[in-house]
Amino acid sequence: MFKKWISSFVVLYVIFLAFQYASVQAAGPLNASSRIEALLVVDVSKSMLDSDPHLISNEAMKMFVDMSSVKGDKIGVVAYADEVMRESALVDIRSEQSKKDLKSFIDSLAKYPYTNISVGVNEAVKLLDLGHEDDYFPLIVLLADGNNDLNKSKSKTVQQADDDLAVAVEAAKKKGYPIYTIGLNADGKLNKQVLQNVATSTNGQFFETTTADDLPGILSQIFANHLKLKIVPINQLTANGEFQDITIHVPNENVIEANISLISSQPVKVKLIDPSGTEQPIPSDNILLSTSKSYSMVKLINPVQGDWTLKVKGVPQDKIDINLIFNYDLQLKLAPLVSNGFTAGDIVKIASFFEDNGAKIADKALYSTMKATLLIKDLTNGQTEEIPLTSDEQGFTGDFKLGDSNQYEVLVKAEDNSFFRETAVEKINVQKGATPTAAKVSPIQEEKSFPWLYAGIGALLLIGLLAFFFAKKPKRGFSGQMVVEIKDEDTGERTTPQFKKLKDFQGKIKLHQLLSVAPEFSETDQILFKPDKADMLLIVNQSDCTIEKSGRAIDARKGQLVKRNDRLRILLKKVNKSIYIEYIS
Repeated sequence: MFKKWISSFVVLYVIFLAFQYASVQAAGPLNASSRIEALLVVDVSKSMLDSDPHLISNEAMKMFVDMSSVKGDKIGVVAYADEVMRESALVDIRSEQSKKDLKSFIDSLAKYPYTNISVGVNEAVKLLDLGHEDDYFPLIVLLADGNNDLNKSKSKTVQQADDDLAVAVEAAKKKGYPIYTIGLNADGKLNKQVLQNVATSTNGQFFETTTADDLPGILSQIFANHLKLKIVPINQLTANGEFQDITIHVPNENVIEANISLISSQPVKVKLIDPSGTEQPIPSDNILLSTSKSYSMVKLINPVQGDWTLKVKGVPQDKIDINLIFNYDLQLKLAPLVSNGFTAGDIVKIASFFEDNGAKIADKALYSTMKATLLIKDLTNGQTEEIPLTSDEQGFTGDFKLGDSNQYEVLVKAEDNSFFRETAVEKINVQKGATPTAAKVSPIQEEKSFPWLYAGIGALLLIGLLAFFFAKKPKRGFSGQMVVEIKDEDTGERTTPQFKKLKDFQGKIKLHQLLSVAPEFSETDQILFKPDKADMLLIVNQSDCTIEKSGRAIDARKGQLVKRNDRLRILLKKVNKSIYIEYIS
């Protein structure tokens, strides 16, 4: 058995070194992604019935869902009034059924009295914390139609609500969650400054509109902006009852999805002809169709390059806005800057290229259609110089001469009419008092410097693995705390949160124990918590109570895992009350 373990460790060690070596050679992450994690945060207070009587906001959110990539974007929804009323944690969008379920959740949202923006933002940050993965681009979209309207029977003041919002926004800023804010100013009472500050503070963007009809276009713009895409306006048709032709030009073979949105007040019919002149069935494996009461969405998956013909038929005199968003899974990379040390007057050579899933793209047709620019920022005086780059089948190239400053930042931006990309910023430190040199580090020298560093790291990893497998594993016990609140469903009142330290319990905990064994909550005696791996809990429901997570009922009869920061709602049967619990550190 010991020999088998040692053999496994040697294999892991070799794999580790090979992976590190590949990382050095690639000079960057191998699997940069264009996938997103979006939390749609929507005001469901009753004032929205006046601002958005036709529920266009729901249609806009559903269109955002339909634009999401079949590669697995993640989208969640938080519906807030003066507290979180409903929520759906991040849903991995990998099928039409997952989209359908999320859109049904959006359509099920009701309206409630009062408004507190901070609770919506705070909950969105929590849900992103729970579901965020490193290779996704996170964002929060906040839709509001006015100011806070607090319940005077509760203790929270306007100042406290403002302070809570500031804390939530600061948390989003620190974690890199940009917040795009949309102000629906139908009655002219919108507090623009609050929403502008939220967006500016988190590197998001503020949008304002006086009509809900603009919301689908705004959410489309947010989707495009966040992924560094551009909306390509196609046309506005006035329907005549017959099929009318629209040309959809797919510029190159690197398009992974083409989203064609048709916004109209009446249903439309569509046909699609590919560049060879063959009509394609809709829907099919590579052509998806989504319809709603105010839009239709046609998604082409890996479409062939060339001119497609979209045939559109609508109700006579109906206005149909048609827009196109191409989705590319391309990342722009900057080749390593080669030098032993830069000095004033050196000529710095620049090379940049696209990667698709870590593989460098050689495609003259792609590069020749794009405009590439080198941006050089002088960190001494703050000025930025722009230099056009030339293209060939390998990418973009150019050079520039270093001045007298101590430090520069450089990046490359490439764009066409449908998308743009930027490289990561590279810093150049300029040595003072040295003779200009063009000395370079050869690839062979770079490779020689590799083994000693990573061999040492690999040895440490091997020792760590040995220690892990041969160490005596401790028995599992409870850790962390449980936050418990009780809501009276008749009055809406909530108790003050109670913090229960779990380390004081052994083996298992009954929820009834966390509720001080109050007779009123005797049915919770059949809801158990047990410690599980990786600081998680296992909840087992042997009662008739309903347990919800992220707004959806879960079946915990055989046990469900509870992670840190998970929030559950237990609906009691014998009394009209709900218990909210949150597992925290």
